[in-house]
Amino acid sequence: MKVEIWSDVVCPWCAIGKRRFEMALAQFAHRDEVEVTWRSFELDPGAPRERAGDLREHLATKYGVSQEQADGMHRRMTETAAADGWEFHFERARGGNTFDAHRLIHLAGERGIQDAVKERLFTAYLTDGERIGDPETLVRIGTEAGLDADEARAVLDSDRFADEVRADERQAQAFGITGVPFFVIDRTYGVSGAQPAEALLEVLDKAWAETHPLQVLTPAGGAAGDACVDGSCSV
Repeated sequence: MKVEIWSDVVCPWCAIGKRRFEMALAQFAHRDEVEVTWRSFELDPGAPRERAGDLREHLATKYGVSQEQADGMHRRMTETAAADGWEFHFERARGGNTFDAHRLIHLAGERGIQDAVKERLFTAYLTDGERIGDPETLVRIGTEAGLDADEARAVLDSDRFADEVRADERQAQAFGITGVPFFVIDRTYGVSGAQPAEALLEVLDKAWAETHPLQVLTPAGGAAGDACVDGSCSV
């Protein structure tokens, strides 16, 4: 089974969705046969490398609310995240363009450590207040998650994986994805948002059952074994 997850590294609901999906996967009977791929989605493609002002000001301006209301939104999100094992510090967050971060995630995919790099990028932005659009910061973050520093720097100094990021975004448009996280299972089922782990597990079970139907085998000779049916047994 293949699960593709479209998300952005500056998206708090994406981090929460990641943790809830991990909880669902841990309970899934066929978890060892699930391949997870992280896909690119930029919430603000036009963002500068580093946005001026703090996140509270940006949120208040974007949604037309007061800074006190923005604080309340962050507080509620922080409490929700804590229930799923995250420690958010929005007061530290330094917004910026995430295109290079997504290119780094594609490199991590080639090296077999995509999940580790994705996790580290989430904590870098949502917990540590790292400059998520700064190339040198990204090199350090990637190295901490297992990437080779020279290779990561070479990727960010070039346009490598740019096409792959754009391809992910075009596919998101084709699927009609307008918000993240968004989970796609075997290119058949789509799940929008950070759904509870129980709901994600239900989708995994349903998708598996449809692609792996039970095959009833009849022993040699073709005779069915004795069984009880319709609430009674013949003896």
